[in-house]
Amino acid sequence: MATKEKTFPVTDMSCASCAISVQKLVQSLEGVKQADVNYANQSLKVVYDENETSPEKFKKAVVSIGYDLLIDEMNAKQEQEEIQINNYKKLRSNLIWAAIFTVPLVAIAMFFMDTPYSNFIMLLLSAPVVFLFGRSFFINAYKQAKHGNANMDTLVALSTGIAWLFSVFNTFFPNYWLSKGITPHVYFETAAVVILFVMVGKLLEESAKSNTSSAIKKLIGLQPKTITVLVDGKEISKNIEEAKIGDLVLVKSGEKIAIDGLVTEGSSYVDESMINGEPLATEKTIGSKVYAGTINQKGSFVFKAEKVGADTLLANIIKMVQQAQGSKAPVQKLVDKIAGIFVPVVLILSIVTFFVWIIFANENAVSHGLLAMVTVLVIACPCALGLATPTAIMVGVGKGASKGILIKDAESLEQAKNINAIILDKTGTITEGKPTVDDQTWFNDDPLLKSILKSLESRSEHPLADAIIKDLNSQNIENIYIKNFESLTGKGVKADFNDKTYYVGSHRLMDDLKIDTPREQNDNLNNNTIIYFSTDKELIAIIGIADKIKVNSKTAIKNLHDLGIEVYMLTGDSENTAKAVAENVGIEHYQFDSMPSDKENFVKKLQSERKKVAMVGDGINDSQALARADVSIAMGKGSDIAIDVAKITLISSDLDKITEAIKLSKQTVRIIKQNLFWAFIYNIIGIPLAAGLLFPINGFLLNPMIAGAAMALSSVSVVSNSLRLKFS
Repeated sequence: MATKEKTFPVTDMSCASCAISVQKLVQSLEGVKQADVNYANQSLKVVYDENETSPEKFKKAVVSIGYDLLIDEMNAKQEQEEIQINNYKKLRSNLIWAAIFTVPLVAIAMFFMDTPYSNFIMLLLSAPVVFLFGRSFFINAYKQAKHGNANMDTLVALSTGIAWLFSVFNTFFPNYWLSKGITPHVYFETAAVVILFVMVGKLLEESAKSNTSSAIKKLIGLQPKTITVLVDGKEISKNIEEAKIGDLVLVKSGEKIAIDGLVTEGSSYVDESMINGEPLATEKTIGSKVYAGTINQKGSFVFKAEKVGADTLLANIIKMVQQAQGSKAPVQKLVDKIAGIFVPVVLILSIVTFFVWIIFANENAVSHGLLAMVTVLVIACPCALGLATPTAIMVGVGKGASKGILIKDAESLEQAKNINAIILDKTGTITEGKPTVDDQTWFNDDPLLKSILKSLESRSEHPLADAIIKDLNSQNIENIYIKNFESLTGKGVKADFNDKTYYVGSHRLMDDLKIDTPREQNDNLNNNTIIYFSTDKELIAIIGIADKIKVNSKTAIKNLHDLGIEVYMLTGDSENTAKAVAENVGIEHYQFDSMPSDKENFVKKLQSERKKVAMVGDGINDSQALARADVSIAMGKGSDIAIDVAKITLISSDLDKITEAIKLSKQTVRIIKQNLFWAFIYNIIGIPLAAGLLFPINGFLLNPMIAGAAMALSSVSVVSNSLRLKFS
């Protein structure tokens, strides 16, 4: 079975119920394992078996109920933006024309009702508003009805259509009601004003929603369109799409860097704040890495392209943010269920309202009943519910990205607030991850042994290997050919040379080989990480490696303690080294000599104590624990495996970003709860008022026009509340 996961832009959805309709339809197709529609960013995520179905089938199904699915991967996002811009312009134009007709209509209804033929004039003024400028409501409602569905357009179309048709009847046949002693009221202005207010609400909602995705637009805007490539010493301008790995790219003062690479000539300071959230520019010299989207400052340099197109760090950040903004928080599942039955329930309530008025009211029962039914249809709004969670998630994820905190999905953003225990790896997490050889003792002065050591470490993926290689490079030691290289997980590496097996690793490896390590030598290297080099019979060298603690590690750990979070350090290092680092940064609980399985088991142990555990690491040996933790956090300068497994990535590898991520989670969840409260309370209070609950008590009956304005503002208020996250 060939399972694929893809996300497609959806167009023409006008409310949360539309999203539910699309989701249910696609979910029902053969071969679809899972379908999720995000109304806020207008996207459909599908997990499907490509042997049984295809994007073309999804598109056909979605089009059949009045929407569209953009399946051209290359141009889908751009096409969706163009469609949204055109729809926005069309909506604004219809709104202006609707206002031009509605203003005199309301004036006649309020001040000139006794004017001859006033009803006929209002009929003529209202007809274009309802059926021309507001025709999309009726078209969409009809498309939904064909498939047995209903959405917000259904509510608007029914309410305004009924009010308008009732008014037409009363205009042409007033005697029918007069003969029964009932005044034949008309509601042409009500139908027109409701259409106008709903359109105003949609316009404001679209404008606000576009602001929630501003982080993505800013990130995309960081990508320059062209690069300057050096070919035989000549400067040649290329489109970014033509860039190839290995190109020598010239970056001048003030220019944006277009692709990822390694500096080969020159030096400068580069502003990387848009990628990692750090305000200070970073010095770039020969051998330094540079990333797409960052800005060169005063100097100029040449770099060799290493990653282009979709493989650059910026492209991956954009992709991750888009996926996260399109994901759903656990609470959204309940909201989706409510939104799915919301419109049918409102339709039933509106009918019940009408008949209750007919049965129990005496004077003007039909007129009041109809007005109350229309008001119930108008005031009910599933959009506020549908927007409550995803808009907050979009803004939260976007804000995180702007600070160098990449959040992979909505669930992680929601879960981070519950963290009460954090496990930190040492190397590259608490320390800089830039180890250097601090001291060494050799028991054999054969120069060939250093070549063997360098060859072994050149094949190792452990971050400490680089320190040994750099030290041996400074001595001009060359690599030699070794055979049968093998990585011994959590212990070290081994390989064969001239019928002998050589080992490099920790004291745990030496214990396995039953090789004694001199106690006095170990004591001399107390605070350093100790690496042993040996054969299977004798010790060749002891190397002490120092790895500086990051400047802000101590402060970051104090900030975590201040949040009431227990901090643990797990390391594969020796007891002395682990103790020295833990004491330096203020960590009480630490574990040394930890294998990857030990780290995972420690996560399980804390979870068994009902703790919500976050694991922070940067290496392959952390990946098991990262996968097991409730929230997994990777350092951006760590291994690809760690970053792939983790749900949150700190691009700058700054530990203090963990505190920021937890605070962002708390802020986002608080906004979601506020949004859901107001969305629910709005409907809980609004619908009974619209039905006329207060009429028997004080004669109050809600005007449909006010209901229309309230409905429009409910969605806008939810989106606006989410946007507060940007400034909190």
